Amino acid sequence: MGKTILITGGARSGKSGIAETMALSFGRPAVYIATAEAHDAEMAARIAEHQSRRGAEWVTHTESRDLVGALAATDGQGPRLVDCLTLWLTNIMLAGSDWRTAGKALTAALPLQRDPVVIVTNEVGSGIVPDNALAREFRDAAGLLNQWVATVADEVHLAVAGLPLKVK
Repeated sequence: MGKTILITGGARSGKSGIAETMALSFGRPAVYIATAEAHDAEMAARIAEHQSRRGAEWVTHTESRDLVGALAATDGQGPRLVDCLTLWLTNIMLAGSDWRTAGKALTAALPLQRDPVVIVTNEVGSGIVPDNALAREFRDAAGLLNQWVATVADEVHLAVAGLPLKVK
């Protein structure tokens, strides 16, 4: 079975760069499973920045909601990088889907993967308590989802100032 590695950290902590290096260490080409949706110009620019870092050693597979399906479709094609779990969670929640069911399906699918999977996620619970119910629900959901994925992951790394700190 493949290895699952979770990379977490705050905004602009270097998570994606660390994850890209780790994924490529398992072989090339690697599959980049992109979960972001460009709803505005700023997000489109962020997506373009990520794309500009990747060269010919990456094959991009875009999937904003069916992450389990994307993993199934790309297993056997080399190492995969999922960037990112919190954007996927956002997409699931905004679509009105049951994030708990989707998260449990993901944690059941990860140990079955043949090729390695590196997953980027955000550590969102370290700041102040959000002032609205939706933001609090998202923070709580992200924290629980991260815990569930960390439980089934072989390794967990915390990104701090561009450096990975191995937690598990």
